[in-house]
Amino acid sequence: MTDTAYRIHGATGEWEVVIGLEVHAQITTHAKLFSGSSTTFGAEPNAQVSLVDAAMPGMLPVPNRECIRQAVRTGMAIDAQINPWSRFDRKNYFYADLPQGYQISQLYHPIVGEGAIEITPDEKHPDQTKTIGVERIHVEQDAGKLMHDQHPTMSYVDLNRSGVALMEIVSRPDMRSPAEAGAYLAKLRTILRYVGSCDGNMDQGSMRADVNVSVRRPGEPLGTRTETKNVNSVRFVMQTVEVEASRQVDVLEAGGKIVQETRLFDADTGTTRSMRSKEDAHDYRYFPDPDLLPIELEQAFLDECRASLPELPDAKRRRYETALGLSPYNAGVLTADVDTARWFEHLLAATAAQAGKPDADVAKQAANWLTSELFGALNKLGRTLDDSPVSAEAGGELLALISNGTISGSIAKQVLEKMLESGDAPGVIVERDGLKQTSDTGAIEAAVDAVLAANTDKVEQYKGGKEALFGFFVGQTMKAMQGKGNPGLVNEVLKAKLG
Repeated sequence: MTDTAYRIHGATGEWEVVIGLEVHAQITTHAKLFSGSSTTFGAEPNAQVSLVDAAMPGMLPVPNRECIRQAVRTGMAIDAQINPWSRFDRKNYFYADLPQGYQISQLYHPIVGEGAIEITPDEKHPDQTKTIGVERIHVEQDAGKLMHDQHPTMSYVDLNRSGVALMEIVSRPDMRSPAEAGAYLAKLRTILRYVGSCDGNMDQGSMRADVNVSVRRPGEPLGTRTETKNVNSVRFVMQTVEVEASRQVDVLEAGGKIVQETRLFDADTGTTRSMRSKEDAHDYRYFPDPDLLPIELEQAFLDECRASLPELPDAKRRRYETALGLSPYNAGVLTADVDTARWFEHLLAATAAQAGKPDADVAKQAANWLTSELFGALNKLGRTLDDSPVSAEAGGELLALISNGTISGSIAKQVLEKMLESGDAPGVIVERDGLKQTSDTGAIEAAVDAVLAANTDKVEQYKGGKEALFGFFVGQTMKAMQGKGNPGLVNEVLKAKLG
């Protein structure tokens, strides 16, 4: 994948887009970064606010050890530098939903340094990858939330999020297209969910992205960037890049200048609008927080963090391809989400156990059935694996029935439909509805004889060299047997009769 893949064609020539993302990911913990207040989503306004969160006089912050642990584990998952010594800083600004009048963050000495994330911008070409640099991951507290639409003349503040622990994951400006920005955010979300350091629920605000965009002539120095705040979906990030880059090109080609500013994305209109001028670091008067000691990480703690990491998506994808023989596409689909990967592995284990075969022998069958049959059926019902009426164990039983010859692949489709409707086990459905596959050669020969007798003209054509008609005879025989004929035996009998 080259950086020349995406260009904006303006009236005066080509423009290149330069993109960097600052992703705020809420750390998965039961308590906030510096207090014991709950972080449960959906609570009544201001129901989860301690004296520390409300910045009452004399209340001192105490770091949550689990927040530090999760940040370290996230850094290790992207092969980033872990800094054994880090420090919290105060970022000073006044805002109504920040009672302290400053945010506790990390500027000068973050807990995680440089790392990298490998992305696949085009799913149709899984072999074409690009590495996006990560500059740093630092830990900071979130602010509260202002609500301006509850009353015509008043605004309200909800401090439930005040003090919630965030990881800010800052990329290098290495992305050059909306597709790359979308792929990076999706891959980062996948990694966080595998690690368990963030649930990735963007619709609930657990993960959101500040999108930095600038444009330049190819080969020229970086242009002035704008930052579009709090974009909360992969699709909206891609739209933000596209519309903001086009806007900047229009401004520059009209003889204007790009102003460094903070902007907002309007999902209803598909446009960005100015919010405020963009401050620089010195405007926030950063200095070390005097209430917090530096964080010093012992080697035993780092070893425990590394040992706790699961198999990560890239490693799992490679294992699926090499050890299980899956196609790059199927391996990519099955590892893109941690819940899908877990479901597939339960399906694989259930199929292998019930079919009496090793995992590798049933892996392709299980992968194809999940990605084609079950995903397709659930999509028609508007459902996902999370609320699927068919469990992985039931899916394994169905695949084992195919594998041991009890039912055919076409009958399995009917059984799956009944499983989705009733929730019954596949074995129960097959016995109850009389769907077992027929391997009785006498019955198969009788069906074949009837098909050949009814299609003498096509038999002559086949014997005259039109061998493609063999598939017609197979289809007609299976139809005559209501899909219950053993396909292998049907093929053998037809070859013998037509030979």
